Amino acid sequence: MTRAKQLRTTEIDVKLLREGIAESQHRAEAAVCDTRGRLLMGAGDPSLSAFVRSALKPFQALAAISTGMVERFGLSNRDLAVMCASHQGSIEQARQVFNILWRCDIDPSALQCPVPEGKESRLQHNCSGKHAGMLAACLHQGWPLADYMERNHPIQQAIAAKLGELMGMPPQEIIAVRDDCGVPTYLMQLEQMATLYAHLGSGQSLEMERIVRAMTSHPELVAGEGGFDTDLMRVTAGQLVSKSGAEGIQCVGRVGEGLGLAVKVLDGAKRAKYATTIHLLVQLGWLSPEAAESLASRYINLSPFKRLDIIGELKML
Repeated sequence: MTRAKQLRTTEIDVKLLREGIAESQHRAEAAVCDTRGRLLMGAGDPSLSAFVRSALKPFQALAAISTGMVERFGLSNRDLAVMCASHQGSIEQARQVFNILWRCDIDPSALQCPVPEGKESRLQHNCSGKHAGMLAACLHQGWPLADYMERNHPIQQAIAAKLGELMGMPPQEIIAVRDDCGVPTYLMQLEQMATLYAHLGSGQSLEMERIVRAMTSHPELVAGEGGFDTDLMRVTAGQLVSKSGAEGIQCVGRVGEGLGLAVKVLDGAKRAKYATTIHLLVQLGWLSPEAAESLASRYINLSPFKRLDIIGELKML
């Protein structure tokens, strides 16, 4: 019997109920790990592989700031927060990305993320902060700016090396693919994602502490008004660090405790990943009743006649 089969438990079942009658259904899997990579709890298959997508952004920022570019260019916690963001392209968020480039004397035309549909500038792309951070690191290190998105570029190699270090594996073994914004993202098991977020919240390095402080102090830059990461970090007041990824990925780190949670909704539904995450955070005791009620009113109880019903729980493994 394989390890995956040995550790598989019942998945989380999420139903959309309309006046109490099931209309749609989603399934989610999850893992909880510590900084040693030990799988503590799971639902479904914790070894499920999925693309980490934008939940990778704090670690891309970690590799960038590990070069020392923050000190050279005088970047603030607001700058670091928007580097980790999947933002909405608001004026405030786009200006913060521009601030990074301005401090580094990099022209915004150096950004290679796409111009979002209906927008006017690459600064408004939800990944522009991540790209600006990569460019700042490249300038500081004397690396070329033109091809910073390529997998063999030094900044992308530095990111892969940091991931390998945190997951305890050779970076060349991590499968890389293009994310929608053009830079590499990676195929990981849920328990590997949870391990990364256990590290992020652990406070084991000054750089990780600074990223967590930036994200939790300025959650409005990480997602935006009405965004799940923003709402979760606000109501938990620095106790949780949270980052969503596309196609049903949600990762959360318990700050100061070295524990991480990773969730994957199999059909990629946003509504199901948010509801599942709240449900599991309550089970873990990481949300107060007041915080859980506040989040449920927005992400579980969708209207007076429509709500999400979440069945299942994490099991000790």
